Amino acid sequence: MRETLVPVPRALHHTSPMHRIILVDDHAIVREGFKRLVERESDLTVVGEASSCTEALPLLAAQAPDLLITDLSLAGGSGMDLLRHVAARYPELHCIVLSMHDGPAFVAEALTHGARGYISKSAAAEELVSGIRAVLGGERYLSRDLRGVHRSPPMPLESLTPRERQTLLLLVGGLVPKAAAAELGISEKTLYAHRASLLGKLGARNERDLARIAVERGLL
Repeated sequence: MRETLVPVPRALHHTSPMHRIILVDDHAIVREGFKRLVERESDLTVVGEASSCTEALPLLAAQAPDLLITDLSLAGGSGMDLLRHVAARYPELHCIVLSMHDGPAFVAEALTHGARGYISKSAAAEELVSGIRAVLGGERYLSRDLRGVHRSPPMPLESLTPRERQTLLLLVGGLVPKAAAAELGISEKTLYAHRASLLGKLGARNERDLARIAVERGLL
């Protein structure tokens, strides 16, 4: 008896792989907005959401995602802590930082700890999908508003002298320069020289930036 071959629909021959994504942000409304944007794409799906590092860790183990998208400002540890964890435990996992922090210090630190992409929250919405596709394709991606930021990356914390580190901790701890100088036993002029060096090395604009950097990098 002659066998009849039934043609298989073309779509079954060319199914696109579904890329699995975990979103980590401490604002539920932000996660929902980004989830809707991502899931407009037929080959992208959000398999887990977390508001903190603590919530993200079991999701990473349970869901085996292809991509992690994380903010930096999180409860229970910063996004930098999460990046370090991923680099140590899941070195093949692609990571993108999605953050309001757009200073060169944050970009450089995130890339140092394994992020393959960095997108500021002020970037155009379509840049998130562009960044996801670039990173999943093995490329590094910075949103357009950051592409000039990383040309001259700030120096790492290890580049600070002991005196500069002391100055940083006193200033972000709330001491005015005069009081910080007295605490260190140096002149105000010398204190301001250390402050200027800190701003330049860390890519900061003022004490508020220095405080953010100190928090994000675990100094406070």
